[in-house]
Amino acid sequence: MLDRITRRLGYLVAVGVGYLTVNRTIRTLSGGEAQRVALTKALGAGLVNTLYVLDEPSIGLHERDTHRLIAIVQALRDSRNTVIVVEHDESFLRSADHLVDMGPGAGDAGGLIVYQGPLDGLNHAANSATADFLMGRRSISVAEQRRPPDTGWIRVRGARGNNLKNIDADFPLGLLCVVTGVSGSGKSTLVEQTLYAGLCQRLKHPGPKPVPFDDITFVSPRGDEKTISADQPGGSGPIGGCVLVDQSPIGRTSRSNPVTYVKAFDEIRRAFADTSEARMRNYGPGHFSFNVEGGRCTACQGQGVQIIDMQFLADISITCPECGGRRFRKEILDAKYRGKSIADVLDMSVREAIEFFRGRTKILEALAPLKAVGLEYLRLGQPADTLSGGEAQRLKLAGHLAATTRQATLLILDEPTTGLHAADILHLLDCFNALLSVGHSLIVVEHNLDVIKCADWIIDLGPEAAGDGGRVVACGKPEEIAEAKGSHTGFYLKRVLKNRG
Repeated sequence: MLDRITRRLGYLVAVGVGYLTVNRTIRTLSGGEAQRVALTKALGAGLVNTLYVLDEPSIGLHERDTHRLIAIVQALRDSRNTVIVVEHDESFLRSADHLVDMGPGAGDAGGLIVYQGPLDGLNHAANSATADFLMGRRSISVAEQRRPPDTGWIRVRGARGNNLKNIDADFPLGLLCVVTGVSGSGKSTLVEQTLYAGLCQRLKHPGPKPVPFDDITFVSPRGDEKTISADQPGGSGPIGGCVLVDQSPIGRTSRSNPVTYVKAFDEIRRAFADTSEARMRNYGPGHFSFNVEGGRCTACQGQGVQIIDMQFLADISITCPECGGRRFRKEILDAKYRGKSIADVLDMSVREAIEFFRGRTKILEALAPLKAVGLEYLRLGQPADTLSGGEAQRLKLAGHLAATTRQATLLILDEPTTGLHAADILHLLDCFNALLSVGHSLIVVEHNLDVIKCADWIIDLGPEAAGDGGRVVACGKPEEIAEAKGSHTGFYLKRVLKNRG
């Protein structure tokens, strides 16, 4: 019995969750952690002739731990099992026995098998973004000059929540600052539970209660330091706000969708109100809204679906029989703009809408951020509750890009590359650069080396997880981290910096 317990605990360490306490409840684990714990259960069971399906098991894993996980998956295969993995991580792709590449694009531009076979044959695949990146035809390049930290710093003093060892950390403003470290080293504790929660408390913004720390200060480029406090004139320093851009949904009903989130729907409704049919019938912009009475379907209140209360069972959602899911009254749909009704437009992808509304500058400007963050495949009226966590996070970034006010904001993101292909990461980095160019600051918790190598500044935590972590191992430019002794991040970063893309 003792041998079985030891072996199963060893599996937990091997898949990169050795920092978890044994009494930790499953509901408090992240999706990636829960999946890896379930994987150790499969290993311990010793099953054979079993099909295992893993959806992005590398989520939340440092490059060091990813290689350990690959070894575990290969052990499952070698035990006469079949393992199917949905992944974007390059190390996983290169270790696969058989690749199935879907595409060539996303949304309506995808859905085809671009290539299937061994890795060696991928080089000859046509229209494969995966092949382009794996074979070196495309890459994510590093800027020749990194942005200098000349706007000032946010300094956290005496951070000691969870496993943090009473550390001080300086976060530069106006730059892309990436916080790295092995899984469980204290990154989220420092960034989300200390910095973000502490700033919300000091600026009197709604937010979570921070874990223990001594102070949060603003350090000017000249070295002057003062405590951040909303009670003092200029007490927030140069930041106008602090926002955690997480992967929570932007809304939980069909009324929340991409086109309303980036404020493009107002201009689209005005375009329809300007049509000859709308003017003849005296339709205003409000008639083309599914949120207010006037033009929306009265049966479903503009939702396109009707909810049937099943009493003690889960409610059932059915397409509205009155409007057929089109959301609007029939006479409203008779008003056409360039041959399309308002329902037709809401069913367009962002890519199609940008082409359709050529010449309508305000609409194009509102939709451009969606393309910039790689969401051009989403339908304009796609309900927010159908978006993945990664899509919701990028949609929030698009909202900041589309904002008309240019108040400098500190944006905090936790692993924004989750679920992203290398081609999508390229879009994400372009989005980061656009946000920085208008005065925002970015602090990103990340394991992806393509993002890490593009950082202006890195704070590396560790050296290990849990009690063996919680310290600042190194901080500085990527080139400096690559040479830092004892930094697991630096070890892998040095490899990718040899080829700067």
